[in-house]
Amino acid sequence: MDKETGLRPAILIIALVLVCEGRVVKVPVGPLVHVEGQAVSIRCDVSDYQGPRDQEFEWSFILPEDTLLIISTFDSNIVDKSVKDRVNSGDISYNKLGDAAVELKFKKVRVTDSGLYRCSTPSTDSVVSGNYYADVELKVIGDSLKVAPVIPKSTVSEGESVELQCNTTKGFTEHTFLSVIWSIRKGSSPLEEILTFGPDNKIKVGGNYSQRYTDGGLQLDLRGGGFYGLVLKKAKPSDQGEYVCTAQEWVRQGEEGRNWRKILEKSEDMGKVVVTLTELQFKVTLTASLNPQSTSEPTELRCEVVDLLHLQDGRLGVTWSYSTNTPGDVSQKKTTIASVNEQGVLMASIEYQQRLDSGDIAVTRRESNVFTLRMLQTRDADMGSYSCAVTAWKPTQRSGWEKAKEVQSAPVTVQWTPKIPVLKVVAHRVREASTGGSTFEMSCEVTGQNLKNPGYSVLIRFEETLGGTSRKVLSLSQDSVMQLEEWSEPSRIDNVVLEKTGQLEYRFRLYGAQVTDRGFYYCDVTAWTRDQTQDWIKAISAVSNKTEIAFEHTGPVFNISLHSEANNVLPGDKVHMKCVISILDTSHNTGEMMFEVRWFQKTAWAVDNGVQPLISMDRWGVVKKTGSNDTSLERIDQNTFILSLHKIQDRDVGEYYCSATPWLLSRATGAWNKEKDLTSTSSFLSIKLELWESLKMPVGYGLTAAVIAGILSVLLGLAVAHCCFSRNPMHVPRPRKNLVDLEMD
Repeated sequence: MDKETGLRPAILIIALVLVCEGRVVKVPVGPLVHVEGQAVSIRCDVSDYQGPRDQEFEWSFILPEDTLLIISTFDSNIVDKSVKDRVNSGDISYNKLGDAAVELKFKKVRVTDSGLYRCSTPSTDSVVSGNYYADVELKVIGDSLKVAPVIPKSTVSEGESVELQCNTTKGFTEHTFLSVIWSIRKGSSPLEEILTFGPDNKIKVGGNYSQRYTDGGLQLDLRGGGFYGLVLKKAKPSDQGEYVCTAQEWVRQGEEGRNWRKILEKSEDMGKVVVTLTELQFKVTLTASLNPQSTSEPTELRCEVVDLLHLQDGRLGVTWSYSTNTPGDVSQKKTTIASVNEQGVLMASIEYQQRLDSGDIAVTRRESNVFTLRMLQTRDADMGSYSCAVTAWKPTQRSGWEKAKEVQSAPVTVQWTPKIPVLKVVAHRVREASTGGSTFEMSCEVTGQNLKNPGYSVLIRFEETLGGTSRKVLSLSQDSVMQLEEWSEPSRIDNVVLEKTGQLEYRFRLYGAQVTDRGFYYCDVTAWTRDQTQDWIKAISAVSNKTEIAFEHTGPVFNISLHSEANNVLPGDKVHMKCVISILDTSHNTGEMMFEVRWFQKTAWAVDNGVQPLISMDRWGVVKKTGSNDTSLERIDQNTFILSLHKIQDRDVGEYYCSATPWLLSRATGAWNKEKDLTSTSSFLSIKLELWESLKMPVGYGLTAAVIAGILSVLLGLAVAHCCFSRNPMHVPRPRKNLVDLEMD
């Protein structure tokens, strides 16, 4: 390919670029439709030009046979004489919007101003390209838009229909369209748009009226001939206000007429609409059809609506309230019990939710105008003032309900003189425990007053000394279930019994009374009543008088002592401690005897609630170890028990003592009787450390460590020497032959 052929495409591309980058003069897409008397401005822009940045413009009016110069930014005196007066008066002027933009302005456009306008720019380009002017059509129409009000009926009753009429007309003009807006003004509030029709023959509804329009309660009446009516069905108080009809004239503009531009608007007041309320003239009466005279009796209150008028398709709801104060008290504070809404749904307050769920309180509707509140078992806390409030509901246009009226009843007092429950318990000794091993029996008689169908629970309590600490023995529930409380001796679980022997009588028996059982016994009784759910509710409690088990102790007198071999021993030694039980008084025939023995260690870290046994042996010889020490316990004769501590350690340091419980076999009854616990004095065990004993361990560790370190050092030196001398490349052994020659020389 030769050079000339290769240049042709490049020249063509440059030419296309020059054409594309030529001057562009642009005006709005016409026709520009305006109403006579309005202010009008027409903009003109130029772009892609060469030369100075600030461009000059000329506006001309194009006639079929001539062109009239109207405005020139280059020379303001060069204007056509037909418009010179209007230019001089400022009715026609221009405004420079920038270096490359200008607008032609009319203060009040006339119908005769209709025509074709041209915006021109002089050439400042080095090459003539593009366009140097652009034309736009201005169309001025007369003001033919009219809105004729038709005053509606000024007063309507609630529920009636409101019909508003608006007649709107305009002269026929091509490319213009009409829209109508219905609005309402409520008091001093701004206009609120109800409904808009047009300019595209579509209906737009205001946000507060969309549901009403969907339900058919708001309609647009288009009869034709410029008639635009608004119909509001079932008027309500919120429809009251001043209605306004606004007509607007529109033209399409922009490319393909996609945008709307309003050119004219007129509004007329349609008059004020007053909606008179249709009063609901009903009354509410509250009566007590069942009024309790004592606790637990039922209560029923009847709330009736009378003289009900104009409810039509409305509904009734009720709210029940309660106050602890009497009527007339200025400080009376109401509490909501429950309410029934317009849908018939029952809603309870938090305070009464449980009683409503259980059925103790029932809120019902017996007839269309009668509501009842019933309490199956009235409590003392229910005494007070009751009232009901009836609410009338009317349907809304949005398929909902709105409150129309509420009427409060006069209060009704529910009150009686409460009867305080009384409970009395008397204890009698039926059988006295005169000796150890005999049976003690006590009965408790219960007397109750002002208790409805009560049940009684009985708890037997024991005090070692009168007024001392009380301990629970066993109990019998109101459902006759017996339970051991703090009676925990395994061998004597069956020695105590509590049973109901009569309608209001309970009997307690203690078999094989021991010395440790001596003290005071009494009954702790609680009266229970049932609620509507048949659950037990505590009513009142009382305790009986106290009866005593105080037989004389006829057994021997015991003593216990502790003997220790050493109090200061070496670590690893073995220590023996003796617990010796001796009989001081042998005047009585004691028969066979046995002992329970327990050894204790008191240390600095002993638990706060007492010392735990280290090791023990029951009266049958069974050993039980509870501590972590290396210990053993053996019996060497009937009255001597030895504790052995093997391999003494630091943890064995502490204070030791023994405790024993004697058991005697009664020849009269053949039963074993438990005597009082015996506790010995304590002995302190410590560990002594001699000098060598204290040093031999660290010295041994030190010597061992030194020997090991020496051996490791020698081994390490040998290994390093062997590696360094056997592998050194600079070391060359001297031949033995040279040594021999040297000696000969």
